[in-house]
Amino acid sequence: MSAPPPSPPTSAVLIDGKAFAAGLVERVAAASARLEARHGVKPGLAVVIVGEDPASQLYVRNKGETTLKAGMRSDTHRLPDTTTQAELLALIADLNADPGIHGVLVQLPLPKAIDASAVLDAIDPDKDVDGFHVVNAGRLAVGLPGLVPCTPLGSLMLLKDQLGDLTGLNAVIVGRSNIVGKPMAQLLLGESCTVTIAHSRTRDLPALCRTADILVAAVGRPEMIRGDWIKPGATVIDVGINRVPSADPVKAAEGKTRVVGDVAFAEAVQVAGRITPVPGGVGPMTIACLLANTYSAACRANNLQPEPLDA
Repeated sequence: MSAPPPSPPTSAVLIDGKAFAAGLVERVAAASARLEARHGVKPGLAVVIVGEDPASQLYVRNKGETTLKAGMRSDTHRLPDTTTQAELLALIADLNADPGIHGVLVQLPLPKAIDASAVLDAIDPDKDVDGFHVVNAGRLAVGLPGLVPCTPLGSLMLLKDQLGDLTGLNAVIVGRSNIVGKPMAQLLLGESCTVTIAHSRTRDLPALCRTADILVAAVGRPEMIRGDWIKPGATVIDVGINRVPSADPVKAAEGKTRVVGDVAFAEAVQVAGRITPVPGGVGPMTIACLLANTYSAACRANNLQPEPLDA
């Protein structure tokens, strides 16, 4: 009697960040329209870009288009790379003082002659829709309302949409940046998860990752986290966006690239219960959450309670 055929490999549910982000933008647009109709407040976002970096220019253009799509005021300030730090700080002071602007974002990277930390610190914390200001970091750490960095906020929205109540789940975050890793940890602590922050120098990182019900990869190394690092059935949030040579040797020889995450997706999808693809997972959530932050900032500037924006 022949042995039964092997079971086909399982495949994780793909978390469609693009679809969720589109729905979030629609909800932000509806809430913003009600805010304007009832209170005469139109949320306004100002984006400042210095220099001609092509990737930054594309990203800024996408932000502007999506902001207008959501029915918000969108101001883009394009400055030459000869702009001095004093000139940039003067513009930020003007935007801080403008009652029609509720969110201020300075696109990074800045020219080397400008101190990025000084510029970001100059933004009014209540208009800091990137959530990078030390005041907003402090508010998040102690559980006070504030503006949260967009990528961790979007990641949390996806997790709650997929899993519901996160109470008691073990979460491992690989990456300790101020932009993703640390605020992600604070958000998950706020959801009553048991949280571990790991990084590239963590001892026996694979074993630690295998303890995670929720694994957030934000280390900035292409496909560093392998399939056998993942607990079967875990939910994997891959924040990484890395450009590597094309898998096609001919295209690679021509200098063509492809985008991959920090997780070896082809391996991980056979083990995880749910996973965000790259692209199409966390990435689209960033601009959507930027608009959500701008809406929230507009409400708070006028002593109004923001409407819930979760699905």
